[in-house]
Amino acid sequence: MRRDAAENHQRILDVASQLFEQHGVEKVSMNQIAIEAQIGPGTLYRHYRNKSELCLELIRDNVVLLFENIEVYLEHHENDSPGQKLKGVLSIFIRFRETKLHLLSGVEETTTPKRTPAERQNPMYDQLHEIFTSLFDKLDTVEQPCPNSVFKSDMLLTALRSDTYLFQKNIRGLSPEAILEQLCLTFLPQM
Repeated sequence: MRRDAAENHQRILDVASQLFEQHGVEKVSMNQIAIEAQIGPGTLYRHYRNKSELCLELIRDNVVLLFENIEVYLEHHENDSPGQKLKGVLSIFIRFRETKLHLLSGVEETTTPKRTPAERQNPMYDQLHEIFTSLFDKLDTVEQPCPNSVFKSDMLLTALRSDTYLFQKNIRGLSPEAILEQLCLTFLPQM
């Protein structure tokens, strides 16, 4: 990457991070980021097609650590039941969601409301989906029939989306621990 492009890239990240922290992701526009970073909108859009990509870049290192933590957890709990493993992975993800709430909301944000669920996916969603589907598949063979682990994973990830999670937390008054317990009661056989 050329030096000026690298400088623009870092300036975009610094400005976006500051604006998101001050005003929240949803209230900051791409145009506002370009103005504050003193670059043209075209330059911004060459780096990031939308705020979702920008937010994902801002938490990329944290996402890598999230999946490393999940991998270590699964390795250290290989003798646990698939249900126990799923509960552990959910716990790790909920803690992550709590620490990166505003940026995760931005990652999930869609610029076109008519996009299909498949078009709204991102690499983090895909990787979590793969982990959940694998664990649901193992539940099928061990604890109870799970005729469609892909569907179950989709529904679990929908329940973990920022809008649903924040509704349960802020409107229904559930703590992160209570949300975890309700998800386990809903998606896992009684453990």
